[in-house]
Amino acid sequence: MSTSADVPETGVVLSTGSVYPESTATAFEIAARLGFDGVEVLVSTDPVSQDVDALQRLSDYHEVPILAIHAPCLLITQFVWGNDPWAKIERSKEAAERLGSGVVVMHPPFRWQFDYARDFVGKVAQLQETTEVALAVENMYPWRGPGGIATTGYSPHWSPVDQDYENVTLDLSHAAVSHSNSLEMAKALGDRVAHVHLADGSGSKTDEHLVPGRGTQPCGEVLEHLATTSYAGMIVLEVNTRRAESRADREADLAESLAFARLHLAAALDDGDHSAWRR
Repeated sequence: MSTSADVPETGVVLSTGSVYPESTATAFEIAARLGFDGVEVLVSTDPVSQDVDALQRLSDYHEVPILAIHAPCLLITQFVWGNDPWAKIERSKEAAERLGSGVVVMHPPFRWQFDYARDFVGKVAQLQETTEVALAVENMYPWRGPGGIATTGYSPHWSPVDQDYENVTLDLSHAAVSHSNSLEMAKALGDRVAHVHLADGSGSKTDEHLVPGRGTQPCGEVLEHLATTSYAGMIVLEVNTRRAESRADREADLAESLAFARLHLAAALDDGDHSAWRR
């Protein structure tokens, strides 16, 4: 029989990128209404996402904590907070410290970012020694051209498994693009998994970020595995809803994803009675 002790303690968090093309402010509103445990702010071209004071006001108003910061590592954010990658990471770390966030998500360098890539693993370790915020390097994927030929676009590698990172962000959609099994990757990383981006993928050469359960990744099994190990991080919903035809459709996808996460986190703790999902 399920009891209150069976309610999963792992927080389920909404990435502000999951509401794109709607705004960062809208993400806080949706997170509060649907009952997410917090938000991860994707620092983007939206000026609000770059403004720590504005983010704190949104957090206070909606009573939704900012639990993680995603540094501006994407090609479309190459000029956000300047063009020095390490300066972006430093600023993300400072934002996380000011906002009380526990994690900064960062990508490995693109191969052409020579200065950023030089001794990247060692520099991450050095910076980690200066803060209690987990600097969690995300698994990426090879790039595939015509005929499925793969090239490595990241340095030292798209996979963190064989790299000496203290903290890793496991992204299940990226695992799909790399034709990896995210459950096997989670087990290989062990307690280095500090953060999780929950989404699905079909193995396409594009990064799909599907609603979990709509692709081929073992999303439920990964959640159940984490719930029964020493994982002390959060589950961040990072899905692509840009094709939603309306706000209602977008929120329906997000609500379905939230229910999926809580169902599988709870499934690892009880006998199948999930009436006491954490809110």
